[in-house]
Amino acid sequence: RRGAELAVEECQHQFHSRRWNCSTLQGLQIFGKVAIQGTRESAFIHAIAAASVAFAVTRACSRGELEKCGCDRKVRGVSPEGFQWSGCSDNLSYGITFSQAFVDNPERSRGVSSSRTLMNLHNNEAGRKTLLAHMKMECKCHGVSGSCEVRTCWKVMPPFRKVGNVLKEKFEGATEVYPKWVGSRKLLVPKSSHFKPYTAHDLVYLLASPDFCDRDPLRGVFGTSGRQCNRT
Repeated sequence: RRGAELAVEECQHQFHSRRWNCSTLQGLQIFGKVAIQGTRESAFIHAIAAASVAFAVTRACSRGELEKCGCDRKVRGVSPEGFQWSGCSDNLSYGITFSQAFVDNPERSRGVSSSRTLMNLHNNEAGRKTLLAHMKMECKCHGVSGSCEVRTCWKVMPPFRKVGNVLKEKFEGATEVYPKWVGSRKLLVPKSSHFKPYTAHDLVYLLASPDFCDRDPLRGVFGTSGRQCNRT
């Protein structure tokens, strides 16, 4: 629940000045609404939601709020740079594993031959990889008068706003794809040979977005009523 709330908050922050401003996210029903399924907006939602679930669970682990996990104690000893690994490193591997089970399994139950399922699973993983790629190190000095003779360090997750900022950039550069059978496997390939090949860290989408200007509640489009818009 915390992860879902965090995803909605971050999505609404990142898109507050856009035609689509996450107003389609009502309550905690993150995955839905016909208008955005298969679009780059859907790609962003899946990525931010998968990342936020991993983030929230990992943070709860570090705070001792969950019985099944705690700090990551695997990083131990002295680094090549000479500092001591210690403290409570964020157990992101547990959070990512939980996110994969909780967020991906409903998708997999529909069958991995579905183009939309392939798209959603790819974007889920891209969101988690963004969180993992921006782990950082925090350190504390020990010694006489703060001389830093000994330094202990641990790994922490980035602020979630950083994850949101990076995924918003990936949204802007998302790759439009189409399904293609390669042997017995269905793959998503760039729709145009001029598009850059996408990586596991990039977002992909299948359908062009509606313009989101005109109100259409049945499709989940609330329009731009109550907000002043310029021509662009």
